[in-house]
Amino acid sequence: MSLPVRLDRVSFHTPTGVRILDDVSLAVESSHCCAIVGPNGSGKSTLLAIIAGRLRPQGGTVWIGTSNGEGTALEASRQIGVLTQSDGVDHRLRVADYVALGRIPHRRSSTTSMHRAAVAQAMEVCDLRGMSDRMLRTLSGGERQRAHLARALAQQPGLLLLDEPTNHMDVRARIELLDLVRSLGITVVAVLHDLTLVPRFADQVVMLSGGRLEYQGRAEDALCEARVARVFGMELVRARHPDGARDVLAFEPLAP
Repeated sequence: MSLPVRLDRVSFHTPTGVRILDDVSLAVESSHCCAIVGPNGSGKSTLLAIIAGRLRPQGGTVWIGTSNGEGTALEASRQIGVLTQSDGVDHRLRVADYVALGRIPHRRSSTTSMHRAAVAQAMEVCDLRGMSDRMLRTLSGGERQRAHLARALAQQPGLLLLDEPTNHMDVRARIELLDLVRSLGITVVAVLHDLTLVPRFADQVVMLSGGRLEYQGRAEDALCEARVARVFGMELVRARHPDGARDVLAFEPLAP
């Protein structure tokens, strides 16, 4: 079941008092794909960690579905799949064994055949057919990211959280991975640094600047010239694609 997300006036600061997020409220509809964007240090990864339940905010409330974050860690691990920038995984693992780690939250509530079916389906969806016995260290960057995604999907989550999922991938692999994620039909919240990928992937955009919410709304309205210049210090250049149906975006440093 796909789960909506809502944050109500969420704030977070370090033990030394450095404010990372300041009074952030947002909502992501069920089955929508949301891109979180912003400059380095704007609070993107912290926001994702709070949604995941890995950090507890000092202020505000986080709702996942109908739960306000007071559920158990086991409930959260069954509902939320997370793909971080660095999983610290043992690369000597076989691909199938690694993907099967996603079934740990369900180990006492599912049969062996259910576990096997979930792992097989996740590997099928992520185009890992024929790679079951390969070690993770033998995979390319793109194949490894698909294995990470398959592990998260083996949980059968209603919410998928991705922290810069296209790291270490070439241009084609980035587009293919995000197209795959978008096709899943579940709620997805992804931190993206490459702004050119946002219009193709996102139904909505959350833009952070200095820990505060700069914009929340439709992807097609998020990247405007004035906002990109103000938040990123970059010039947005638009060109119409030859198919006439969409714009192609490029970004250049603002002239001094």
